[in-house]
Amino acid sequence: MIRRIRLLIWKEFLQLRRDPFLGGILIVAPVLQLIMFGYVVAVDISHLDTAIVDLDRSTISRSIDSAFSSTEYFTVTERPSSEAEVRQLMDRGEIQVAVVIPEGTQDALTRGETAGVGVIVDGSDSQVSTAAGAYSARVVAGVNAARLAASGVAVAGPGVDAQVRVLFNPTLASVNTMVPGLIAMITMVSLLIVMSQAVVKEREAGTLEQMFVTPIRAGEYIIGKITPYALLAVVQMVLVASVGIGWFKVPLNGNVAVVAVGMLLFMLTSIGLGLLVSLLASTRQQAQQVMVFLMMPFMILSGFIFPVEAMPGWMQAISACIPMTYILEVLRGSFVKGAGFADLAQPLIILAVFGVVIFTSAVLATRRRITS
Repeated sequence: MIRRIRLLIWKEFLQLRRDPFLGGILIVAPVLQLIMFGYVVAVDISHLDTAIVDLDRSTISRSIDSAFSSTEYFTVTERPSSEAEVRQLMDRGEIQVAVVIPEGTQDALTRGETAGVGVIVDGSDSQVSTAAGAYSARVVAGVNAARLAASGVAVAGPGVDAQVRVLFNPTLASVNTMVPGLIAMITMVSLLIVMSQAVVKEREAGTLEQMFVTPIRAGEYIIGKITPYALLAVVQMVLVASVGIGWFKVPLNGNVAVVAVGMLLFMLTSIGLGLLVSLLASTRQQAQQVMVFLMMPFMILSGFIFPVEAMPGWMQAISACIPMTYILEVLRGSFVKGAGFADLAQPLIILAVFGVVIFTSAVLATRRRITS
């Protein structure tokens, strides 16, 4: 019995040796996954894009500005002249935090009163907004401590008070940001799995060659192959969105057309990726392993689970090359913020570029493979 088991084990190793592509994925994938998880889980959220609205123009306002600018938690990128501009900057996703120092802050402290400083955080990502509120309170506490030390007073008195206000998602309900992401994730997983098996399945069964004995042309084959799954993906997307809105009470504050356009562009990318995998893989098992290999960075590095701001710079650069990053920006912007086409123009254009390039490449490669 032991000899038979040993021979079977040896046979499986020989099969893996004959398939270096699959063996490589089995060895490389766990290492990459460990690196990705290690960086995104263990690192604090930092370098949040921040705007400072200084309406006081005083010594204390410059101290607050300097304190936010010198910490690694915030990166001051904007200095609007009024609080009204903050909403527009957050709608476009250009900032995640805004510090508003009201006029009369210095005078209030001089009178021995507590001076409130407004901290507005973008609630479209509950993890980021929670961290931003905590970091802001810590920075303002540091300003108060420095002011106390400079005055030479041992007992703490009235000082600057950080009044945190969450914009767009005031309850910080994580379901409001997670469900829009799930709409994209479920659609992508379904399309990738189905399309990655599309060509390789028929090639394995030998039906692909038989089909081209018939008068069917390559273009007709591709259209007939893609259309049913694309329609099913649309139905699935509508169903998931309806359950999210109806059952989980996730508000859709924006325009349905923005969501539809973003998802259609994203579906083009997913169909294209699935077809490319189906062309590259020799067997269905290979296609499945490649899909798992592809989906891991999509889930970990796109901001679906972990905030992009918590990743080191080189991982944020990879995140910028993943289409999922931009559909999350579109869906969360539309669902949570109520952002429209003008506010989400940049991620929509990037999604369109991804969709056209990947889908066209996949169709041309499929056509070339079939005709050859």
